[in-house]
Amino acid sequence: MTLRLAIWDMDGTIVDSRDTIQRAMTRAFEANDLAPPAYDATRRIVGLGLHESCRILAPDDISPEHLDALVESYRTSFRTLRTEPDFHEPLYDGAVHALEELRNNDWLIGMATGKSRAGIRSLFDTHELEQFFDTIWCADDGPGKPHPFMVEMAMDSLGVEPGSAVMIGDAIHDIAMGRAAGVRTLGVSWGFGAAHELEAAGADEIHHDFGSLRESLSAFTAR
Repeated sequence: MTLRLAIWDMDGTIVDSRDTIQRAMTRAFEANDLAPPAYDATRRIVGLGLHESCRILAPDDISPEHLDALVESYRTSFRTLRTEPDFHEPLYDGAVHALEELRNNDWLIGMATGKSRAGIRSLFDTHELEQFFDTIWCADDGPGKPHPFMVEMAMDSLGVEPGSAVMIGDAIHDIAMGRAAGVRTLGVSWGFGAAHELEAAGADEIHHDFGSLRESLSAFTAR
């Protein structure tokens, strides 16, 4: 049997973290006496490493010490948000069904995310997703997106060739990472990236709902 591997991004693909990330970034900037970035700026850095993300969003003349403080403020803000009574970071409708279908059809499932290990643990504590993943790679493990490291390690750890793997994500950084690793890239339009941005980044396919995505994965299995 040929092994098939679906590698998933998380924020904006499986979990709707748009509000959480923007609120945490706003609090972090305000805590450091900086004007918070607009959502349109924040969404474009999601998936990159946190330090790089803050560097892109911060003023050009920010000092290294101030940047480090901004990064730590974001981590603190994110942790605090998760403890507040109104915290809500839902899974996208259809996400669990898609993962269940892959598992039932003998796919291997990987994760390639800009989250930290602590962030993944928090996600698993909120949503029962850990059971689905055969291999997990994140920002703590090595070079972040768009470097192909996480996709390459996911394949290497499970013995899957690039021609038998797909990368699924909502951001141009996911598409760039997958392309650099030589796998098929499936963009989704319900998260942080717009469909035209994913197309411009070179996504092999763009999906607007989980039904279409599941059909594509089924067709990939039959190839």
